Amino acid sequence: MSQFFQIHPDNPQHRLVKQVVEILRSGGVIVYPTDSGYALGCAIGDKQASERIRAIRRLDDKHNFTLVCKDLSEIALYAKVDNQQYRLIKRATPGPFTFLLTATSEVPRRLLHPKRRQIGIRIPDNAIASSILDELGEPIMSTTLILPGETAPQTDPYDIRATLEHQVDLIIDGGFCGFESTTVVSLLEEVPEVIRQGAGDVSRLNL
Repeated sequence: MSQFFQIHPDNPQHRLVKQVVEILRSGGVIVYPTDSGYALGCAIGDKQASERIRAIRRLDDKHNFTLVCKDLSEIALYAKVDNQQYRLIKRATPGPFTFLLTATSEVPRRLLHPKRRQIGIRIPDNAIASSILDELGEPIMSTTLILPGETAPQTDPYDIRATLEHQVDLIIDGGFCGFESTTVVSLLEEVPEVIRQGAGDVSRLNL
């Protein structure tokens, strides 16, 4: 049975945040809040945990995971970013955007599409997620918590607990944190392309 932490959405308790990071580092799968609903996450290098996430969401090997990062400086280690792309991402983050970029060799191959070396990158505007990332010191490998057969992200931690308490190691109750998926922007070509309109306001990108 999973653990269940109630973490303050504005002032996350450091003691609990440290416990979250210990669970991630020990191979755990967590449910945590972002600025666009709840997400499933695990440590970036943990193959077994990532396979558990695939099983929960019933994802195939063509699904692109997202690396949830704490800030812009962390992105450059995992994705190739030129000056123009950097400025665009800076305008939109932190916020509910996912940017598709060409992955560097630091990204484990199993997180990528088998035929395309690309990765989703995001910097959420959520105090709990930011505190976890600060303590962890590396991105969280993540995917939005959309259950099989559903189209919208999960928003109620108590409903999540009822459904997933035997499939994950920790569920964080961070209160209501949005119900709309991120806006997805591809930066894989010279001209940025909005792949999915979601919670992120595209006008912030100045495209």
